[in-house]
Amino acid sequence: MSYIARRLGFYLVAAWASLTLNFVLPRLMPGDPSIAIFARFHGQLNPAALTAMKTAYGLSDDPLPIQYVTYLAHALRGDFGTSISYFPAPVLDVIGSALSWTLLLGLTALLLSFVIGSLLGVFSAWHRGRLADAVLPPVTMLLHSFPYFWLATLALYLLGFRSGWFPLRHGYDNTLQPGLTLEFLLSVAHHLALPALTIVAVSIGGWLLGMRNSMIGVLAEDYVTMAEAKGLTMRRVMLSYAARNALLPNVTAFGMSLGFILSGSLLTEVVFSYPGMGFLLLTAVRSSDYPLIQGLFLLITAAVLTANLVVDLLYIRLDPRVRLQ
Repeated sequence: MSYIARRLGFYLVAAWASLTLNFVLPRLMPGDPSIAIFARFHGQLNPAALTAMKTAYGLSDDPLPIQYVTYLAHALRGDFGTSISYFPAPVLDVIGSALSWTLLLGLTALLLSFVIGSLLGVFSAWHRGRLADAVLPPVTMLLHSFPYFWLATLALYLLGFRSGWFPLRHGYDNTLQPGLTLEFLLSVAHHLALPALTIVAVSIGGWLLGMRNSMIGVLAEDYVTMAEAKGLTMRRVMLSYAARNALLPNVTAFGMSLGFILSGSLLTEVVFSYPGMGFLLLTAVRSSDYPLIQGLFLLITAAVLTANLVVDLLYIRLDPRVRLQ
């Protein structure tokens, strides 16, 4: 419990620091939301109307300390104001409309790449020096070295535009009404397949190489040699003794990747015109949409901190030595 309490205290301090940075960084950006609002009306907005619009958007000319206190009070209530670029929708409603698509794409791609890459890493390390170990790491790392947007564009052109096997845009067929129907779910899966597979193709090499290197180090440990000397099956030694301990660094990386799911799909969503938070963040930055930028960054930060906390708690289960710290 003392270990858990220390970690919770650390993450509370990190959350406060993130809230503060989330307040400061948008205000250091060039441009002014008031100018963006004025430009949207082609200069035909009188000063009184502009003042009323700024009030509606939650923009303020108060000193920064007062703005900071107000910001913290609203953030703790989950109130991030009204989006400038999607007026009059509240920020949370705008984020909610894109969050589910980003989670669907990011979690699908991350789980596939983590599981497949880790298993291939275990297989490659167990058969090091053989054909599998000579082929798998170079091929997957070659794919890992490709610029993602280039591979995604190539896949979209060959498998979508030329062959017609996959759709070119959006998250589902526009002729369908969203709902829990088999036709709609199949359409979502069809639109999801190509973006997810391109992410897996690029990222699987990192998981494989990390797992392989960790696995080779663990295989040299005395307890693995003892397990082999006791006559245990090779499968049990590989999975229960070696792979379980070698997996710890990949678990940490997996937790970090979980946190960055919400912001790591920008290029995916742009190339495939896939609805999600990455494209929403790009729109918010271009529009100097302070409330939406703050809401997005705070959600991303909360996801990263939560994922790291879950990994720390999971380490207690995977590595008993952590309980003694």
